[in-house]
Amino acid sequence: MRCSQPIKLLFFLLCYLFYLNAKAQLNRDSFRNTHKKETYEERISAYLNFGEKIGQHLFEDVISVAEEGIIIASKNKDLSAVGTLKRQIGEAYYFKGNYNTAAEYFYASIGIFERSNQLQKLADSYNALAKLYRKTKDLERSLENYDKAMNLFKTLKDSAGIAMIYNESGVVFEYKEDYKEASRRYSASLSIDEIKKDTTGICYALSNLAGVYTIQNNFATAENYLKKSLLFRKKMNDQFALALNYSDLANTFFSAKEYEKAKVYVDSSNYIAEAMGYPELRGSNFNLLSHVAEKQGDFEKALSFNKLRTAISDSIFNIEKSKKIEELNTRYETEKKERTIVEQKDKIVLQNTIMIAAIVLVMLGSFLAYANYRRYQWRQEAKLQAETLLQQNNAIKAVIDAEETERKRIATDLHHGVGQIMSAAKMNLSAYEQYADFQSNEQKENFQKIISLVDEGCREVRAVSHNMMPTALLTNNLPDALNDFLTKLDHNALKVHLQSEGFHEPISTNIESVLYRVLQECINNVIKHANADVLDISLIKEPGEIFATIEDNGRGFDTSKNVGRDGIGLKNIFTRIEFLKGTVDLSSAPGRGTQIAIYVPVLDIKKSFYKKI
Repeated sequence: MRCSQPIKLLFFLLCYLFYLNAKAQLNRDSFRNTHKKETYEERISAYLNFGEKIGQHLFEDVISVAEEGIIIASKNKDLSAVGTLKRQIGEAYYFKGNYNTAAEYFYASIGIFERSNQLQKLADSYNALAKLYRKTKDLERSLENYDKAMNLFKTLKDSAGIAMIYNESGVVFEYKEDYKEASRRYSASLSIDEIKKDTTGICYALSNLAGVYTIQNNFATAENYLKKSLLFRKKMNDQFALALNYSDLANTFFSAKEYEKAKVYVDSSNYIAEAMGYPELRGSNFNLLSHVAEKQGDFEKALSFNKLRTAISDSIFNIEKSKKIEELNTRYETEKKERTIVEQKDKIVLQNTIMIAAIVLVMLGSFLAYANYRRYQWRQEAKLQAETLLQQNNAIKAVIDAEETERKRIATDLHHGVGQIMSAAKMNLSAYEQYADFQSNEQKENFQKIISLVDEGCREVRAVSHNMMPTALLTNNLPDALNDFLTKLDHNALKVHLQSEGFHEPISTNIESVLYRVLQECINNVIKHANADVLDISLIKEPGEIFATIEDNGRGFDTSKNVGRDGIGLKNIFTRIEFLKGTVDLSSAPGRGTQIAIYVPVLDIKKSFYKKI
């Protein structure tokens, strides 16, 4: 790996060694308090946060806490927490150098997230496994897992994750000495960080690029990138980052054998480190100065700087002791802050409860208002539909009344007009026969034939008059009127069976008249067209409806070809039943007879509609 990066990491780790130990102790104390909470969510959150905050040190603590958390998460069937804790254990073993055990936990974590389709966490586990393979120099498997993580981050549109993978995977190509691809990936990470205006990310990307150029002995470009990073860090006023940046510049100039410049930047780094109280970084800088002095042949200074570095290293133990007092103060401040946070949480919970209650009341009020509005709309629609149906029924009734009135008028004219004339003609012919002097029997027979024709015409007029306005329908109910009509048929040619029930109460005259006409039309169609010898008629009246069926055993017809319905007879049947808001079902097939089923509602439509409302 490039020479500046290990030094940078060494500076960072040494500089923050005691700070992280103190912070880790604080995290442990906070964990002890937090994980005693009653709710599962609070407890498991404490376990997860513990591993995330101190995951790169205190590895044994991370492992023991995470294993305890796995037991709790498994009991609650929380696969997400189990997978995350397994990844944390794997990372702890990774930093301990136990790569085999780390791989087992990484793969277990990946399996959980793959089965539960948790893409974000799966990408993090792929990244962790990729770093492990990078560490063991299995570069192809490392890149394979980096690619998996990259694809998931792209699917999730996670630009921060994408930038991270570009930076991480770039190191693999440095190992492969493919510095062009490494630079491309670092540059891609830099582009994303610049778009996101992530200054911290920009600085690290620039430092990575500088490291590549330092390895390639392109010291001018490396210097340019580090100085650009230095400008950003000056704007951020991140003193420790500035110290590291100066140290990186010093290492670059040291590699370029510009030892005087290296000393200048090392002194700048040491100045900041001393002002901020980072002895570990100063020790690393003294180590670099020792190497510079050795390269310049000043072995006395080299030994002096080395002694300074050793003295700082020895002082670490004293610093560790002095931090105990600060730790107690930090714990107190932390507990105080936690109490304040709890109070604030309670206040927020109360505010949220009030807000939720208000929202529920508003939603309930809105729902009731909407329900009342919809009920009003339904009533208005019902009223409009009822009025429309009433108007339609009145129009239908007017049409039927007019038709029945006209039938009655024609029947009366036939009976009192043509019928009486025909009867008078028959009487006159019969009287004339008594006085007529027929010359032969043939003349007398011809005269009697004339009388017979006149008599037949009288009967025909009476039949037509009766069909148009049957007397039985005026004096009896529908089944009786229909039975009276059937008695006039030739029962030798057609046997008719009539069955009726439920006609105890009177029904509307209009409905009765229309049904009579329809049934009469059906019977006439059977006589004229069906060539049947048996006809079954059923009339059933139930509350609010009438059912009628007419079934013959005649020759039938193919209904798919619409044969018969184009005729006037069937058209009249369908039209009249539609006037009554009823339905007609026609079923027939060649050689299998014909069946007509009729349904007619008989309740007052307006009253029925409001009853349903």
